[in-house]
Amino acid sequence: MVTGIGVVVIGRNEGQRLERCLASLAGRADKVVYVDSGSTDGSVARASALGVEVLALDMSIPFTAARARNEGFACLQKSLPAIRHVQFVDGDCEVDAGWLAKAQAFLDTHPQVAVVCGRRRERFPQHSIYNLLCDLEWDTPLGEAKACGGDALMRVDAFLSVSGYRPELIAGEEPELCVRLRAAGWKVWRLGAEMTLHDAAMTRFGQWWRRSLRAGYAYAEGAYLHGAPPERHWLRESRRAWFWGLGIPLLIVFASVWLGPWGLLLLLLYPLQMLRLARRGGRSARENGLQAVFLVLGKFPEMLGQVKYLLNRHAASKPVLIEYK
Repeated sequence: MVTGIGVVVIGRNEGQRLERCLASLAGRADKVVYVDSGSTDGSVARASALGVEVLALDMSIPFTAARARNEGFACLQKSLPAIRHVQFVDGDCEVDAGWLAKAQAFLDTHPQVAVVCGRRRERFPQHSIYNLLCDLEWDTPLGEAKACGGDALMRVDAFLSVSGYRPELIAGEEPELCVRLRAAGWKVWRLGAEMTLHDAAMTRFGQWWRRSLRAGYAYAEGAYLHGAPPERHWLRESRRAWFWGLGIPLLIVFASVWLGPWGLLLLLLYPLQMLRLARRGGRSARENGLQAVFLVLGKFPEMLGQVKYLLNRHAASKPVLIEYK
């Protein structure tokens, strides 16, 4: 067992995925807290049977993953006030047997690093192109990074110094936390070590669309919170979504009005952009091509996600979680 580490797992209706997650953590940390957000599939009983402390969220309060992680951490710290590191894990992920020891050893020898993450892989990339796209998305450069994902080991003192996650964020809470940590002088690091095996269970186009919509929402909110220099958080991603998802379509409409059918030639900008992105990829031709196609297509739901954020902000309405499964 790796000492000085507590684990917070969040989930809802993850079924066997949750069982795999909790089993992968058995005997590997000082304490594991499972935070359940209204499961109806027996997840609470499953977790309790495995000897894990269960925290059932009050679902009368709007749910966010950020809030779940914060409350799980508070529960963990109450039981283990001297805990040094906390591993956050999504309930659909299985933690690699050697990850916690490797991650903690890295933090122990790199005192300036607040967050360390590793390689998250998709369990069933062959089941759908959408699962494969997730696996490709998570294959990011190693070394110092700007952000982590939902699975990461963090220093407790660093996490507390920035007051944890913003509980109101419905998406993009991990990169936003990393922005504040880096502003406070901490570093985020990505190792080449295996970290988690994720089960996206994403087999339909509609699921991919909603996931991309959520990304667009996160881009808009992230840019609103931290878009000013020097951080300029997610400004580029937001502008690309507006350009490809709305700017080019409007240009095509106006060009068609002025030039007739010749204006439709501007539609060629999309396949040309796909070809450009595919050529600069470093994987197989199939993987490069698929990723390029969906990177371009994704600008449409990303743009709509930003519209959704702007409407919520100007109407002062409470954001509703955007889920894809």
